[in-house]
Amino acid sequence: MKKTKIIYWILTGLFAFFMFGSAIPDALSVPMAVGGFKEMGYPAYLVPFLGVAKILGVIAILIPGYPRIKEWAYAGLSFDLIGATYSVICIGKSAPNWAPMLVILAVGAGSYVYYHKKLKDATTAGNLTTTELA
Repeated sequence: MKKTKIIYWILTGLFAFFMFGSAIPDALSVPMAVGGFKEMGYPAYLVPFLGVAKILGVIAILIPGYPRIKEWAYAGLSFDLIGATYSVICIGKSAPNWAPMLVILAVGAGSYVYYHKKLKDATTAGNLTTTELA
């Protein structure tokens, strides 16, 4: 149980760090973030919306409890990374431009897997009530 929690928090901390780090420039509409969106053909008004959504997703995966919200947050952050990777590939950028996003996606997937292992361990140990799992 302790090993699972340690791995979960390391992976979740890394995932949150990466996603929060990419969310701040978006939320503040930094020219670099807006320029990248325009290069891919997306409207600039989406940038701050996605930045705030990523910040809320990071908060959701870090706060204990609220398993349903956490599931949605993992899904949303994963969709963001998959969409960004696909978009960068489609405009013809080389692998060094999009490969790091796959690494971050893998860290997020590991966090998600260990989140469920942690929940399973807690329920078998009797540490959670059914309302906390709903």
